[in-house]
Amino acid sequence: MGPRSTVTVTEAKTQLSRLIERVSDGEEIVIRRGPKPVARLVRYASPPGTRKLGALEGELRIKDDFDAPDDDLERLFGTRA
Repeated sequence: MGPRSTVTVTEAKTQLSRLIERVSDGEEIVIRRGPKPVARLVRYASPPGTRKLGALEGELRIKDDFDAPDDDLERLFGTRA
């Protein structure tokens, strides 16, 4: 995050184009009404892209016995009779 500046609501209304340029360069602008901060103007971050189901199809291999009983695990967790 870049440096942070503070402006009043009136300044924000009259200087919006300049503030947007500053924000696009990485600056964060806090907008205040009187002494109280009420909003924050920050650069827009695009949401992550959508995931495609099956993107790894053919890339992964699961062994035929992946769910076969495991003697060590059964002994550790007491599931063995």
